[in-house]
Amino acid sequence: MSLFSKLPPPASEPNVPAAHQPLAERMRPRILDEFIGQEKLLGPGKSLRVQIENDNLGSMLFWGPPGCGKTTLARLIARLTSSEFVSFSAVLAGIKEIKEVMAVGEQKSRSGHRTIVFVDEVHRFNKAQQDAFLPHVEAGHII
Repeated sequence: MSLFSKLPPPASEPNVPAAHQPLAERMRPRILDEFIGQEKLLGPGKSLRVQIENDNLGSMLFWGPPGCGKTTLARLIARLTSSEFVSFSAVLAGIKEIKEVMAVGEQKSRSGHRTIVFVDEVHRFNKAQQDAFLPHVEAGHII
């Protein structure tokens, strides 16, 4: 029996037993109290934490150096709010992929389910990508 055998698998690899997950995956926070940093936003009674706990989210941007927890926090928020999590890179995603993700998000929104879309390197979106993405964000179909 290992130290991590009783932990549920992380959301990123739900079908892989915890014992077979890389250490970094097994150590990712699963509740807000395990997330290190951003106490001004995530501490008890603080703004982002209250939004998460009340399941009252809006669109947001996470900024910071690689490895500081942006993706981990987005995945954690999705899990804690029972939202679907979709991630893609603005550098690698084409218009077709963006439209597909937005269509699925819109469909889920209409059926009462939320989709959190995490766009890595969002500042690299070109005009066409922005035009495919922005209306869905403005309409609230995705977060």
